[in-house]
Amino acid sequence: MAHHQVSRSIVIEAPAEQIFDVLATPGRHPLFDGSGSVRGVVAGPERLSLGATFGMNMRVGLPYRMTNRVVEFEEGRLITWRHLGAHRWRWELEPQPDGGTLVTETFDYSYAGTLLYQLAGAPARNARAIEQTLPRLKRLVEEGSADPER
Repeated sequence: MAHHQVSRSIVIEAPAEQIFDVLATPGRHPLFDGSGSVRGVVAGPERLSLGATFGMNMRVGLPYRMTNRVVEFEEGRLITWRHLGAHRWRWELEPQPDGGTLVTETFDYSYAGTLLYQLAGAPARNARAIEQTLPRLKRLVEEGSADPER
């Protein structure tokens, strides 16, 4: 794993394009977010593309809004967004020979304030969130619901 990055992966039994459609639709982000902080879309396109900006209602203790911009985009394979804090959330999709897709989510805090992120415990907190997000995304894509009780 690269320095100042936290990554986790999961295999989802679906084509990369199907998974990418979920990731590229901001309105679906609250359905698979494992951090519990993503509440809903405030503004932006229905589907993301390179350079698109989208605002989300968030909550960590108190409610707030976060505006993100897509900074990397390869249809069906890669999408990355960043916000004012400069760190990035990257999603990489790698089709597997058996028909599934290896999905890797990365929190990349190498772009700014690495010491601040470390002191605030962001890497460990975001690793735990990714570990909750990936199974939720898997259930959403494979079963139609991210709810483990369904």
